[in-house]
Amino acid sequence: NFEIPKGLTMALQEFTVSLIKERPSNIYDFAANYFTKLLKEKERLLNDEGDYDEDAEVSKLRYAKRQSVCAESYQPEEDEEGENAEKIVHPKTEEQRQRLEISVKSSFLFKALDEDQTIEVLDAMFERKVDVNEDVIVQGDDGDNFYVIDHGTYDIIVDVNGTPKTVATYTDSGSFGELALMYNTPRAATITARTEGVLWALDRKTFRRILLSASSKKRKMYEELIASVEMLSELESYERTNLADALESKKFKENEVIIKQGDDADAFYFVEKGQCRVIIQKDNEEKEVARLGKGDYFGELALVTHSKRAASVYAVGDTSIAALEVGAFERLLGPCMEILKRNMTQYQDVADKLHN
Repeated sequence: NFEIPKGLTMALQEFTVSLIKERPSNIYDFAANYFTKLLKEKERLLNDEGDYDEDAEVSKLRYAKRQSVCAESYQPEEDEEGENAEKIVHPKTEEQRQRLEISVKSSFLFKALDEDQTIEVLDAMFERKVDVNEDVIVQGDDGDNFYVIDHGTYDIIVDVNGTPKTVATYTDSGSFGELALMYNTPRAATITARTEGVLWALDRKTFRRILLSASSKKRKMYEELIASVEMLSELESYERTNLADALESKKFKENEVIIKQGDDADAFYFVEKGQCRVIIQKDNEEKEVARLGKGDYFGELALVTHSKRAASVYAVGDTSIAALEVGAFERLLGPCMEILKRNMTQYQDVADKLHN
């Protein structure tokens, strides 16, 4: 009898994804460098925070891994039907549609969709009611649908050497079934309903055509944006890919506030499209200190110093911003931290002059 160490499975899965992406000539050197860098990052977090939560880090790895594989095996340009495919519509009541819209908000796969794509996916999803002890999917079976949980409790069960083992549980939120649809592989686990519940299902064909295509296009767009930012030249190729997958697009109208001076810092931002103006307020007077355009970034100062926002940023016309939430910022931009700290000194000098 033996027990798999906590965090081993997720760590190895993340390493495998990086290995497949990079395709190094020497696997052993790559593995040594990969885990050395991971250890240094763990030590940095331990020194910076004084406490290290391994469960939280494993969760981050799982999140990064799920994001980074979301478009690996699907090539939108090779899709013969593409946007000309016949749209599937399953009629829904207004109440059903409202519940569905709430349910999909928790799924990272939907974040890359524009408004029209979201409507098409919601139209194509259908409701599935499940009973207690019903197997929604079975380990080893072919994948047919992707599922989003409306409500209910569901156990994730994996067969380990002939013994079923419950490895995790979903309660009233979450999604599952995407990996088998992405990679044409058998189901990796069994999902069993512990209670009665309701799921929203999306068929394999629509899932691949819309969700994976959108994720692939989003990744390509953000990789091009990241490549234009000089500061991020310190990142390895796979780190830039993970960064692209972690970005979330936000849209703002003319004069809408993106960040507010004095607020807590919760994200780091890139200008994706449009312009922004940077405003510093002192003695009830506002002064514009900078204009930002595509490829510029802001919001890092407060995250590096763990302080309040030093300025406000407003949209100029219709503006799209790519946001990186604080947890991903600390995890993914470690290699760029020295550059950020050098820039921080320059920002502080400018701020001091303005306030004086």
